[in-house]
Amino acid sequence: MSTSEEEKKNSTAFYSSSNLENLNKLCDFLRSSEGPAVREAVEMDKRVQYIKGEKLVNFMVEPKKGTKWPKNLPKIKSRNEALEICKELCKIEYIHRSEKISKGKLAISRNREFDESGYFTWIYQAHKAFSNMMTTLLIVGFFCCTCFPIWPNFLKVFVWYLSVTFLLFVFFLCTFRGLLFLVIWVIGYEFWFLPNLFDESLGFFDSFKPVVSFEKTKPGQLPYRVGIAIGFTSFCYWAITQPSEFDGFVAAQGDFIKDLYEGTLLSDMSQQDKEDIDKPKMPTLDDLLKMNPDEEEDEDDEIEEGDVDSLFDKLMDEEEDIDEDEE
Repeated sequence: MSTSEEEKKNSTAFYSSSNLENLNKLCDFLRSSEGPAVREAVEMDKRVQYIKGEKLVNFMVEPKKGTKWPKNLPKIKSRNEALEICKELCKIEYIHRSEKISKGKLAISRNREFDESGYFTWIYQAHKAFSNMMTTLLIVGFFCCTCFPIWPNFLKVFVWYLSVTFLLFVFFLCTFRGLLFLVIWVIGYEFWFLPNLFDESLGFFDSFKPVVSFEKTKPGQLPYRVGIAIGFTSFCYWAITQPSEFDGFVAAQGDFIKDLYEGTLLSDMSQQDKEDIDKPKMPTLDDLLKMNPDEEEDEDDEIEEGDVDSLFDKLMDEEEDIDEDEE
């Protein structure tokens, strides 16, 4: 049996710091999408990813269902081997122990030893191909935004419709969440659809977890619930008994959305003035054809009067020159 095969049988030796290449391959796998789930937090004003020690050990010994373990890496057979590998990761500072100080915030722990009950922040960075690609896309997107004035008109219209649609989607989503919470809160329960949607301390995907939350309201809220119920019932009664006013309100919102999509919230004249601000103001052919003949005659008379005045001034100047010569 060769030495490499013996090392593969003993995963502790295979993943030791003396075989750093093998350890890097294991970390690349753990940091990939196939690896254990991690959470995001802020540590020393930087967004980091962390995992509990117990979950990391559990994943090494028994990966989650459907995980494809790399063929060139030996599987870790025992919990003791997994603990030794995690200690090695701490030793070479691929991970470090952290402490929770508040929701979404971590601090570096003075205890550097690996323990299953602790939280560990990843320092090791996997292959940065995806990160470099996203950075490139960000730079290209920035330049595209700065060149927006020279975009083709159809692209400007597309971006406008996309922006308006996204704005309306967010508005109706927030309205739906609020009304759903209000109706269920009145009967004594707190129900939130996407409760962490606006939690800035969480990452993008974590903001959509869990999908719903349902729990009983805290004691002492009965008077508030009764007041809100009366106010909401009064509004519904007004909407039913005053259909003309409510229908006018609905129609006004429909006109607002229509104007928003058509880009006519500002007057067409002001928008045209903005587009033509750098163009010379020359009369069009239609303007010339629509001109009143009387106005043309008035302009000709003004021109003739101007010519007479200039001729008279010229004759007076010549007369003065002749008088001076005679003297």
